[in-house]
Amino acid sequence: MPEKQFDLIVIGAGPGGYVAAIRASQLGMNVAVVEKNPRLGGVCLNEGCIPSKALLDSSELFAQVRDNLAVHGIVTPPPELDLGTMMLRKESVVKKLAEGIDFLFKKRAIERFQGIALLKGCDAANRHLVEVKVSAAQGQQALQDLSQSVVSLRAPKVILASGSEAVSLPGIPFDGQVVVSSRDALSFERVPEHLVIAGGSYIGLEMGSIWNRLGAKVTVIETLPRILATMDKQIADVLYRSLRKQGFQFRLGTRITGVRRLGAKAIVQFNAGTGSEEIDCDRVLVAVGRRPLTTGLGLEELGVRFDERGKVVVDDYFQTSVPGVYAIGDLVRGPMLAHKASTEGVVCVERINGQASAVEYEYIPGVVYTWPEGAFVGATEELLKENGIPYRSGRFSFAASGRARCLEETEGFVKILAHLETDRVLGVHICGPRASDLITEAVSVMSFGGTARDIALTCHAHPTLSEALREAALDVHGEALHA
Repeated sequence: MPEKQFDLIVIGAGPGGYVAAIRASQLGMNVAVVEKNPRLGGVCLNEGCIPSKALLDSSELFAQVRDNLAVHGIVTPPPELDLGTMMLRKESVVKKLAEGIDFLFKKRAIERFQGIALLKGCDAANRHLVEVKVSAAQGQQALQDLSQSVVSLRAPKVILASGSEAVSLPGIPFDGQVVVSSRDALSFERVPEHLVIAGGSYIGLEMGSIWNRLGAKVTVIETLPRILATMDKQIADVLYRSLRKQGFQFRLGTRITGVRRLGAKAIVQFNAGTGSEEIDCDRVLVAVGRRPLTTGLGLEELGVRFDERGKVVVDDYFQTSVPGVYAIGDLVRGPMLAHKASTEGVVCVERINGQASAVEYEYIPGVVYTWPEGAFVGATEELLKENGIPYRSGRFSFAASGRARCLEETEGFVKILAHLETDRVLGVHICGPRASDLITEAVSVMSFGGTARDIALTCHAHPTLSEALREAALDVHGEALHA
């Protein structure tokens, strides 16, 4: 069995793994990447972030044409949905981006192996052996001259970036037809008549938004008494009211206890504390969380430690309990976000290379791509109160924004939380148009230890949505000009 030697082996080619590989190549390392799927990009690119945003944008356009053009003086016949074309567009977006990663790998001479990786331990020179069971459908250039079904790779450093998988409800397994994951919900062949969603967080609300806009009845069942439990409550409340206005139905404080198939449909059993009830639907989307994907890698046999939640335990350098083996992204502590994984990939490689890089976890933004969008970074008011941190709050409504008025997108507001004594920005929370883009200004300011006054003194172009941040910053000191 031939062995190929590398400086670094990355297992997993999602947003953490492929970015780590590219950065390592930039730093002069000879890099191999093992990915079990035929496409690079991982869950995010192939069955998560990108296809969902492609469908969110398409469905938003459909809803805009159907519901909102008349106010602009544009009169059209009611639009007709061509779901097949919409799905083909989504697939085209994914394919082009995946091809882009392929190009970057070739440009950087990163060697790619399609197959299942298994860590087998170290040799006397502390080089880790990774055996790759090559996929039968594998057609990559890197393996065209290798006749073996298993190839051996060696490197002194290995980065685990295998990502995560959807969690099913207890006793209710996925069947890919009626009880589905978010991956399945991105490829429905028809619009469901009634889509029941288990889970009122990011993924469930985004998937629900797509199919609600396209004509489905959507019911969200959430065990907690509110949606978006990690977001600022005022922001979550605005989104809750907006989604209800769009046609969402919510059953909060409610637990799904069973799903019974009835032909091509399902009966969902649930309990809100007052006894068992039932609701019928034709799809049940389970979006109650994800878990690290670590099975089959040989980590337990190698001695890699896990915490009580099944995440890999790492130190500040992302090194596991096994020297030379590192882990990033959904495998380790912190939110399961693509941009968090990418940042960790870069920092992990730079630290391996001796650089003093760091991930500022307190400044990782979160976004829910509903309509309006919700975005945040830093502490919520609830957290500041719980920890007894003195603060001031400034707020500005998009209803008073000239640009938002022109767009007919006036729902929501910006809220800035600043320390009472130092004025340093502690948290920024946005519900409104393009909140996903606006939040980056807040991340930059907070990363540099900026204050509300710093934002207020920064000239923002007019008319823009970003002016709402300046007005909210002014309002921290009671000086908002257009409130």
